[in-house]
Amino acid sequence: MQRRTLKVGTKQTVKAVEQGKAVLVYVAQDADYRLISRIVQLCRQHGVHIEYVDTMHNLGKSCGIDVGTAMSALVEI
Repeated sequence: MQRRTLKVGTKQTVKAVEQGKAVLVYVAQDADYRLISRIVQLCRQHGVHIEYVDTMHNLGKSCGIDVGTAMSALVEI
């Protein structure tokens, strides 16, 4: 049985995808286009599914933080 955890933020999400640990990536639709385009490209290269969330605020709240976030990744540990 594998355990999963959530990595929050651009740097941690990119790192998780590049290391092949990300199972699913959440992306806020209102985040900066440059950030979104980079993670979308990485996810395509690594075969990681993307779920879109309407706002950074809602994604941050879903991740359990008090500020917005552009993306987060569900990773296997």
